[in-house]
Amino acid sequence: MSTIDEVLMQEAIKQAKLAAAKDEVPIGAVIAHHNQIIARAYNQVEMLKDPTAHAEMIVLTQATSQLGSKWLPECTLYVTIEPCSMCAGALVLARIKRLCFGAFDRKAGACGSLMNLADHPRLNHRLEVTTGIWAEECGQMLSDFFRAKRSELN
Repeated sequence: MSTIDEVLMQEAIKQAKLAAAKDEVPIGAVIAHHNQIIARAYNQVEMLKDPTAHAEMIVLTQATSQLGSKWLPECTLYVTIEPCSMCAGALVLARIKRLCFGAFDRKAGACGSLMNLADHPRLNHRLEVTTGIWAEECGQMLSDFFRAKRSELN
């Protein structure tokens, strides 16, 4: 893991904190093109009432718009949690070069945990994947969020 990966993951963590402040699941993402951030987003599922409004989906739309291309072959996505199957599929379709994520998602992760769409031999694109960047902090944000949600119910 390089220092630039740690710095850019901290930017994704800032986005996750913005999500938490809006009572969204605290997942944040940034996309870098040649190590420069070109897009930032956080989960907006509740706010937009849209099950596809994951941080990864929003940041992909921003980045493709910024670069004027449907493909992102020179870009890296930094996201605080392992992408789900919807988001992993979108990353393959966008032909993003590299994925860096913080914590694994043992229940729904599709880049190594539940399945691995990022390196599926039958798909036309594979991503380089780096895991565990600020994993403890990323995982703790989610644990704290859901613990608070459960205590609100009691």
